[in-house]
Amino acid sequence: MAAKKQNFEASMKRLEEIVHRLEQGDTSLADSVALFEEGTRLAGTLHKLLDEAEQKVTLLQEKAGGSVDQTPFQEEV
Repeated sequence: MAAKKQNFEASMKRLEEIVHRLEQGDTSLADSVALFEEGTRLAGTLHKLLDEAEQKVTLLQEKAGGSVDQTPFQEEV
């Protein structure tokens, strides 16, 4: 579990770095495309890890005998 958390944290940090570099706008087109590709892969990995975590939480709630009410998370604006 610790390895997955570290992987998630490291992947998120790298994705944030990529976004920052792309937002600066001072990279070449080739570098920007490479960064975008890496960011897309990282986003997919992060999405998969979050889905796995959600499934584990749901399973733990079901095993604990608690009712599972799956409502979408809404970010505060």
